[in-house]
Amino acid sequence: MMLNSDTMELDLPPTHSETESSFSDCGGGAGPDGAGPGGPGGGQARGSELGDQGRKDLQHLSREERRRRRRATAKYRTAHATRERIRVEAFNLAFAELRKLLPTLPPDKKLSKIEILRLAICYISYLNHVLDV
Repeated sequence: MMLNSDTMELDLPPTHSETESSFSDCGGGAGPDGAGPGGPGGGQARGSELGDQGRKDLQHLSREERRRRRRATAKYRTAHATRERIRVEAFNLAFAELRKLLPTLPPDKKLSKIEILRLAICYISYLNHVLDV
């Protein structure tokens, strides 16, 4: 539980899911040097001495620091980049669909996103005016 930056942070023990996700994203119980199954010590079991030390090192960190370290992994960055790419593609597809509905001369004129939004506002106003008359 974090209060704010000016007050003391309560150091509550992490839940099982927080502990497991912190370690799985940080290399599967790797030590502070990031050595995992491919590094020094090979593929040691989860209950090994090196894995226990890695867990102890991570448990004393604040929740925010554990989150920062988890986000610094290559696996997390790759997944985040993939999610962002999908989001941007959906965003661009929505603009393309809106663009098809707007009348322009010439019809295939390239418009920026802000131009599409402004033209859509004007076109909606025009259609409202036509309905009112």
